[in-house]
Amino acid sequence: MNRVQQLVSGISGNHRKIKHPVRIQMVQVGSIRLRVVIRPGVANSQHPPLLLFNGIGANIEMFDPFVEELDPDLEVIRFDIPGVGDSPATLIPMTIMSLARMTAQLLDKLGYLQVDALGISWGGALAQQFAFQHPERCRRLILVATSTGAIMIPAHVSVLIRMASPQRYLQPDYMLAIAPYIYGGKFRSNPGLIRKILPKVRAPSPLGYYWQLLGCMGWTSIHWLVRLPQPTLILAGDDDPIIPVANPRFMARLIPHSTLRIIPGGGHLYLLTDAKEAANMVQEFLREKAPAGSGTTQTVANPT
Repeated sequence: MNRVQQLVSGISGNHRKIKHPVRIQMVQVGSIRLRVVIRPGVANSQHPPLLLFNGIGANIEMFDPFVEELDPDLEVIRFDIPGVGDSPATLIPMTIMSLARMTAQLLDKLGYLQVDALGISWGGALAQQFAFQHPERCRRLILVATSTGAIMIPAHVSVLIRMASPQRYLQPDYMLAIAPYIYGGKFRSNPGLIRKILPKVRAPSPLGYYWQLLGCMGWTSIHWLVRLPQPTLILAGDDDPIIPVANPRFMARLIPHSTLRIIPGGGHLYLLTDAKEAANMVQEFLREKAPAGSGTTQTVANPT
């Protein structure tokens, strides 16, 4: 089995559920090379593809559990941020604004006029910026375990210290030890659950990780969230040590057409630990005909 076949196997997972072959390619966007994975959908779909933005230091494959639960007819686009996975790091940090512009240029290269965008954690910041900076390119927005950036209710200092370096990606034993404390949710009662995610982890380059940290330093969306035109779904766990639940509640008040769904006992990686439930909520939102309500809050039943 060659490298491309291995990557396709690792990304696609359950082949019986996925009808369309996954495409993996390196795409040149200006001076930047990006590894892109596209799971094609049906040609006559009424909905645009779903574009995924991952968390800090996280490679494409970490989205696998979630993508495998999505309708196989939904087209899904993923790419490694520079310095993560197989996307080489840039010489200098890229700001969130420049990364949003790069994303629009990538969509031009791939031939997509419009997408639905989903961002988790750090990727949620980039998803917000992309939706605001290129509103014509983003039909709907899904924000998972994320915040308004520099102006937010911060995590406990012990969590921030553990997040300040890529050590958890570089040392699996360290990830096992700290997962309950930084991710919360099901990892508290079942720390070994992180073992299901570890095989998907590919350590980012230290340079790429710190470039991501520097690129979002000082960034905040707090002053323009009220101007976001997209219907927006906000998913948040009430046991997320990285993003205290007060932050998504505040975001839901600011975004005009937003729905906040709070998951009791849900942690920072709810999208992965409860992928089926998360996928169902996302797809239900994408299929809605009417815009989401303004600041509507819904509490989801306890995840199984």
